[in-house]
Amino acid sequence: MENKNILITGGTGSFGTKMVTTLLTKFSVNKIIIYSRDELKQSTMLNFLNNQFGKKLIEEKVRFFIGDVRDGPRLLLAMNNVDLAIHAAALKQVPAAEYNPMECIKTNILGAQNVIDASLEAGVKKVIALSTDKAANPINLYGATKLASDKLFTAANNIGGSKDITFSVVRYGNVFGSRGSVVPFYLDLIKNKEKVLPVTDERMTRFWITLEEAVEFVISSIERMKGGEIFVPKIPSVKILDLVEALDPNAKTEIIGIRPGEKLHEVMCPKDEFMKIIEFPSYFLIQPSIKFNYKEIDYFHSADGKNGISVSDDFEYNSLNNKHYLSVEEIKEYIKTL
Repeated sequence: MENKNILITGGTGSFGTKMVTTLLTKFSVNKIIIYSRDELKQSTMLNFLNNQFGKKLIEEKVRFFIGDVRDGPRLLLAMNNVDLAIHAAALKQVPAAEYNPMECIKTNILGAQNVIDASLEAGVKKVIALSTDKAANPINLYGATKLASDKLFTAANNIGGSKDITFSVVRYGNVFGSRGSVVPFYLDLIKNKEKVLPVTDERMTRFWITLEEAVEFVISSIERMKGGEIFVPKIPSVKILDLVEALDPNAKTEIIGIRPGEKLHEVMCPKDEFMKIIEFPSYFLIQPSIKFNYKEIDYFHSADGKNGISVSDDFEYNSLNNKHYLSVEEIKEYIKTL
């Protein structure tokens, strides 16, 4: 990260904001480019950064670029002199994607290809894309588009030719407290004195990761990436009823049914891919299913000196069979941070 020019698509979101503050706090980056389509969010983020770090530093280090990943030429212009691109832009709301499928496809698939094309043409060195647990064994359009995006970024390593560029993917679960997630939704209901909280299904489980953990994992994956792999962190699961109890032990629940395209339990490493999965102490690595025509890559030996092992034939990493569940008390501790 030192002295690098870094572009973040969808940079005004929860992840992008946390990534920018982390980069400014921990690294001597040369420039951070926030590429997004909402000028109001950019203005809000600029004010936040000025208050946090001072106007002088932000003027020196941060640039805001209005643009959509659907717009290839604009994206290419923003990529000028960029060393590292972090692709976080996406349409993420599952029901909205079910009702507006083509819009989701335009952003999540065609936009991903635009990021790849612009990175190749601009001479970017590393590109890492953010994925989701919903891309594993997808049953909804959002997950399907992110699976397609994952495949595009993997295959992009084959079209770079002699260019010094690497593409990889990070896949993780629901981000605790992020905009649009269930915890802020519940907290707003509780703040408004609601005594009944809606639950889609009482059996539901989800993976759990904080924004800070997500950002740190992306940064460590950038350091480890060799090209074509998908990095999956080892993170805990939560039961939806435990979450409700942690938020308000006196609240009653109303079962409203699963939303369009929603799963009971999320998968991050599908059973069908066990032969490609390598386990490391703190994460899993899913090897690409295709061979690259320019070099052989040893994914079992990480850049940080760790050695991975193959998983068993019946291995699957999902939020139900996860060995690590957060207790109600542990969830309460997380909630306090909000």
